Amino acid sequence: MGDGLGGFLKSRRARVAPESAGLPVGTRRRVPGLRREELAQLAGISVEYYQRLEQGRSHRPSPEVLNALARALSLDDVERAHLETLAHPPLDGPPGRGATAEPAGNGVRPETERLLALMDRVPAMVINDRFDVLAANPLAVRLFGDVLAGRPAGGGRNLARYLFLDSAARDFYVAWDEIAAVTAAQLRLVSARHPGDRDLAGLIGELREGGAEFEGLWAAGDVELRTSGVKDLRHPALGVITVNYENFEMPGDPRCRMVTLAPVPDGASEIALQLLSTWAAGPAATASPGGEQVIAPEAR
Repeated sequence: MGDGLGGFLKSRRARVAPESAGLPVGTRRRVPGLRREELAQLAGISVEYYQRLEQGRSHRPSPEVLNALARALSLDDVERAHLETLAHPPLDGPPGRGATAEPAGNGVRPETERLLALMDRVPAMVINDRFDVLAANPLAVRLFGDVLAGRPAGGGRNLARYLFLDSAARDFYVAWDEIAAVTAAQLRLVSARHPGDRDLAGLIGELREGGAEFEGLWAAGDVELRTSGVKDLRHPALGVITVNYENFEMPGDPRCRMVTLAPVPDGASEIALQLLSTWAAGPAATASPGGEQVIAPEAR
């Protein structure tokens, strides 16, 4: 699904300015960033060995080599971990080779559904690392509207598919460009961790075919992991609502997380969510088997 170790190394050295590494800029550079021989020199390895790494002809480099490359490329913690994953890939292997991937969750426990239902003042949902929405409380349904109702253009309750393939997402997400870049970077990170996940491979293939935006972000090779932050969401009736989001890993399922969206203390966003909460008991919510209020795929 990804471009492997060589592709990642190439994309990282392309972003390093020679002058930042103490190297002369020169006047005849035909590629951005560092040349192969310059990176090899900075990492203290031979040019021939580095070439083999980037071309996929040498496998499983030592921790010392990876650390040296990470330092030379000024990788952050997430990129370092990704580099190690690519150098020592998981045992589940790529799709189509008989491998069995660790499955991403496709459902939630009744106890979790009840917890979501009791969180009536904060929008909350459970998603997996493919951005499938597995469950959401009524307030989240009201905030996200057609996104969670599975409008056809969005391809069901998958936030990444909605983000890139539904034109309405550009209005819903105020900072669409930033969210799109982070989402693509997170999908690349997950694709390296779970190369045998056929559903993930299918989603990424669909997004790459769906438009130049995702293809360009995917080609950049960036990886990122965000567990909290701020988002501006534009509700059709209430305008822009600013929320602080927090991700919490689900016990027993590392590929799933609960996402909560609390309004920033600016007054307007708090009032907007309070108003939405008064609507949340309407037809958009249906009862789960245990009696709690959770979303239904056909809800509007």
